This record gives sequence, C-alpha cells and structure tokens, in this order.
Amino acid sequence: MNFSVWMKKKLVIETKKEEKNAVGIIAGSGMLPVMLAKFLKKEGRNVFIISLKGQANKTLFPADIPLKEVRLGAVGKTFHLLKKNHVKEIVFIGGVKRPSLKEVYPDLKGFSLLTKLSLKALGDDGLLRLIISEVEQEGFVVKGIHELMPEVLVPAGVLTNRKPTQADLVDIERAREVAKLLGQADVGQAVIVQQGMVLSLEGIEGTKELIKRTKALKRKGDGGVLYKAVKPNQEKRIDMPTIGPDTVQSVYDAGFIGIGVDAGNVLLAEPEKTIELANKLNIFIVGVTESEPKTILQKFVTKNKSKK
Repeated sequence: MNFSVWMKKKLVIETKKEEKNAVGIIAGSGMLPVMLAKFLKKEGRNVFIISLKGQANKTLFPADIPLKEVRLGAVGKTFHLLKKNHVKEIVFIGGVKRPSLKEVYPDLKGFSLLTKLSLKALGDDGLLRLIISEVEQEGFVVKGIHELMPEVLVPAGVLTNRKPTQADLVDIERAREVAKLLGQADVGQAVIVQQGMVLSLEGIEGTKELIKRTKALKRKGDGGVLYKAVKPNQEKRIDMPTIGPDTVQSVYDAGFIGIGVDAGNVLLAEPEKTIELANKLNIFIVGVTESEPKTILQKFVTKNKSKK
C-alpha cells in the first residue's frame, strides 16, 4: 500500500470517528430540550438524549433521535450511556423539580456525588458548578443551550404589539433593581412590581408559583410587571432563567400586564407561540440591556406616546 492510499484511508477513518461524536442532552421538563434536539438534528449533528424520569416528557422528542429514560439518581448509568453513544458535549436543559432523597435513590456513582455535595455548604450556583466539575472529570464538555443555539436568547427591545408605558417603565426599573439584589443573595431570579411597589420575590417555588401567589397581592388599578434577571456570576451553562407560553398565561391570569427580562441572558421557549399568545392577551415582553436599560425602554415609550 503506497503512502497516499494509506493517508486517504486514515482520513476516512478519522472522519467517521468525528461523525460519531454526539451532543448529549440531559432533558428536564418543558419544550427547550425538544427545541434543541430538533435544531441540532437539522444542523446535521448527532444527538443522544437522556430523558430524566418524572421530569421530561420523552414522547415529545422526534422518534429518529436515540433516547434513554434514566432516573435522577442513576449517575453511573447516565455516564455509561453517554460514553456508549459517543457523546462529547453535554447540555443540561429543561426544568427539574427538586426531588427528595428517596426519589433520587442514587447508584454508587450518584451516592459518591451526593456525598461530595453534602460535605459542602453551597448555594444553588455552587452546587451547579460542582456538578459541572464532576461531569467534566468524566471527559465531557458542558455547554449551555445558548452556545449551540444563540437564537433561543431574548433579544433587546420590545417583542410584542403592546409597548410599556411610562408607568410600566418605572415598574420595570424597580423590579430590575430588586432582582439584581435577590440574585446577589443566590435566592431567586424573578420579582413582581406594581405601581412602584415590590409585591413578591421568587424563592424555591419557581416563577409559576410566584405569579400564582402574587395574584392575591395585586393592588387596585392597572399595571404589574414580572421581571426575570440572571444572577451575578450565574453558571449560565446549566441554569438560565426562562420564559415561555406558560409564563405569559400565568401573568395574564394573575391580572398583570407585562414581562421584562435581561436581554441576552434569558431563554425564550417556543418563541413564536410565546409572542403570539402575548399579543392575543395584550401582554408586553421586553428585553432590557445591562448598559442602557432606560434608553431602550424610553425609546419605545416615546414612540408609543407619539402615536396617540
């Protein structure tokens, strides 16, 4: 065999090896894992899905993408399946309800991880960083969904037909201020403000329950804005704030009128469906920039006033 033939065969073998490499999706609830799987498939990437039992709905994923359902505590089994399916990059995406230790029922690898977690007094972000460190020690690279699919991030500006008024601008600014302070304490990512007053802060319950319980606190009159912000120094690869159709519906059901988010730092699940529903229910959605929050909002408020 001459050298050129040998090189061609070597290149073919190496190309096939590269083609086998897959993106692994550790899927929780919601449509974001499904969106990512379809996007990567369309891009010609190989995909393997770990559907977390009791969290993700495995029936939503395309039938032609390999998938295994695994319980949360089966860490060793998960690593084995990922390696067996030639996964190099991993994306953790989708909602995960905090389970009890009984529900987790860890295997040997899971027990080892839980022991490490229990030995450290960490907030949410610290726990996530430790999990990422453990995953990377197994030879994987952890990616955020936004690194593979940038269009999933909420852009700057107003996304809906309804624009925020001057009064809404005051609420957005106040909510954004408080959300940042909440994030510094590593507590939650969302705040609801109406008529300049903070009605509620997100805790462990999540955004949907936050909105639900705040309905009873709504003041007389119009207004009321939900604001979602990224925490300072947040581990964005594994935990980013998200809004979607459910968020819009919950805001409407509670009697509030708008949603503000940190532009470029919040995920938008089912964009078309979310914006369509917001327009139907007359709810505004606005992405606010870090450097010039007032400028970008004021531009839309002024434009809205000039039309009257």
